[in-house]
Amino acid sequence: MRILIVEDQQKLADSIKKGLEQKGYAVDVIYDGGQAMRRLEHDHHQYDLLILDRMLPNLDGMIICQTLRKMNVSLPILMLTAKDAIEDRVQGLDAGADDYLVKPFAFDELVARVSALLRRPNQSIITELKVGDIVLDTVKHLVTKDKKRVDLTSKEFAILEYCLRNPNQVLTRDQIMQHVWDFSAESSSNVVDAHIKNLRKKIQKKNEAIIETVHGIGYRLNR
Repeated sequence: MRILIVEDQQKLADSIKKGLEQKGYAVDVIYDGGQAMRRLEHDHHQYDLLILDRMLPNLDGMIICQTLRKMNVSLPILMLTAKDAIEDRVQGLDAGADDYLVKPFAFDELVARVSALLRRPNQSIITELKVGDIVLDTVKHLVTKDKKRVDLTSKEFAILEYCLRNPNQVLTRDQIMQHVWDFSAESSSNVVDAHIKNLRKKIQKKNEAIIETVHGIGYRLNR
């Protein structure tokens, strides 16, 4: 899962990013409302969730939220704000936010709300993904093969989840990098190849080809 944080308080934004990455999410951060809107206009499909501050420089978070909904973007939005009056919460929800969290907040509550938004049925987010005898549970962050637990790194887990959500489709190395790594990370196609190699060792037997190499392009998960 990939999350975009739009928050102008850099210390807070970086703290949330670090905590969510420790939970296995890929996280990007933007500190400016105008810059965030420009990115979302073109790349909103890359994200599974938007954590959006209400008061931002150059473009207010409320306007960003309203604009996305007018564009028919169904990306789940968790709005953050220092305003705790009932009317402020109502305004945020009316603007199209899916949830509303008042600062200051406990990080555990943020994680719980993020998890809840990502598994909402109306977002068509499936929390248990299967192929053959491999089962990936996004809520428990658990992978099993033939009912036995498989220990994956956070990046291996994210790559497998992305492949399972796009079965029988050729995924380019760039697509995998964009979905699993944040845009500030220094990654290359060789890094993707190395993670795929390690992932295969953990989930494939010698005679299996669950994740197939499509030479010169990328990879395909076969169902």
